[in-house]
Amino acid sequence: MEFVKQQATTKAPADWFTGDVWFDVIFAGQEPSRMRANMVRFSPGARTNWHIHALGQALHVVSGIALIGTRDGTVFEAHPGETVACPPNEEHWHGATPGRFMEHIALWEGDETTWNEPVTDEQYNRPRSR
Repeated sequence: MEFVKQQATTKAPADWFTGDVWFDVIFAGQEPSRMRANMVRFSPGARTNWHIHALGQALHVVSGIALIGTRDGTVFEAHPGETVACPPNEEHWHGATPGRFMEHIALWEGDETTWNEPVTDEQYNRPRSR
């Protein structure tokens, strides 16, 4: 058993995000582990680009309200304490509402993430489902 040395907070790459986003790596497993966990902090209105995780992803909302969008146009709203599971190969995005910061813990396996184009304002501003 060992305590994992924490890395410094990192600003998320502008190629993958709209707005200001920072993350702290909680855990990045070494082979044979494929486990990944990041605490991700989104400024108001910030969001990921469209992307796909080959093995899926879970998002656990810590603070604020998370928006999670799917290609069929649905935008889900998730609140603190809620966890949303994105199945393998489902293209999606996630981010903060326009008026509040949002933090979530992102959990996924492996490095097989495909990053696509930015989410448009029209896609981001669609009505929300609960």
